[in-house]
Amino acid sequence: MTTRQSRFISSFFYPIRPLVLLLLLFIPLLNGCAGKTESDKLQVVASIEPLAWFAERIGGDRVSVSVMVPSGGNPHTYEPTPKQMAQVSHAALFVKAGSGVEFELDWMPRLVDLNKSMTVCNASEGVTLLPMSAEKYEHAVPAEEHHDHGNFDPHFWLSPANARLIAKNVERSLAAIDPAGKEYYAANAAALDRELQALDSEIRKQLSVVKNRRFLVFHPAWGYFAHEYGLEQIAAEEEGKTLTPRQMERVIGEARSAGIRVVFVSPQFSSAQADAIAGDIGGQTVTVDPLAHDYAANLRKATAAFVQSMQ
Repeated sequence: MTTRQSRFISSFFYPIRPLVLLLLLFIPLLNGCAGKTESDKLQVVASIEPLAWFAERIGGDRVSVSVMVPSGGNPHTYEPTPKQMAQVSHAALFVKAGSGVEFELDWMPRLVDLNKSMTVCNASEGVTLLPMSAEKYEHAVPAEEHHDHGNFDPHFWLSPANARLIAKNVERSLAAIDPAGKEYYAANAAALDRELQALDSEIRKQLSVVKNRRFLVFHPAWGYFAHEYGLEQIAAEEEGKTLTPRQMERVIGEARSAGIRVVFVSPQFSSAQADAIAGDIGGQTVTVDPLAHDYAANLRKATAAFVQSMQ
């Protein structure tokens, strides 16, 4: 072959190279058939860490679970990585909160478009959503009947009673897409339900001796927990907005009048203003995570912190 012929062939194939490279990149996605991998486990994606925990506990060794908003990630602002989008593209099941979590409001339509064969489990099905303000709890509505969640508290999973509903919803979705594992999922769900009932009894016993039943949080994530156990959550901020000086004064005054010395903060948000409030009331900030992965262990940890603050 002459040099001239070699150059001609090279120039002919050169424009094709980018297309070949693109095809090579997409081959792994195309191989993710029916939500299964080489290990033959169902691929499950959860929007947040607590929901991933439920999928793991019920799915057991029949599922492989990944999460969109990772530990420490802010669900108000998080954007998925290319790797996470690839996981969604071959997932069999997506477990969403369905309660107004901002990440889902922004991304669920795009995630569903990416994988139209994916089943979506609404973990909040059967849950009664509570308004952000405790004074308006008479306006609570079933999650499936309310599509504009802007004025409702999305953190429904922080009540063990709601956690039992989450488990049932996940079990039902897994059994629907994997009938061969129906009995296995049912057994796991029954064991988890017993554990959640025991957790509820444990929390009630710990809180039964507490007389001062008010606690102060900077980000209002613990309304369902408070509602479940007859506590009052005093929230510093609303809708993730920075407090004005007047709002700071109001919160500090309310904390002082209630004898509160602890400001609870979430690790997903800045604690600067909470630290300032704690300084003015002669107290401290304590971290409680509404999005921790290990649901049961996290509620035990949070309960102990609340009890100590309300003594």
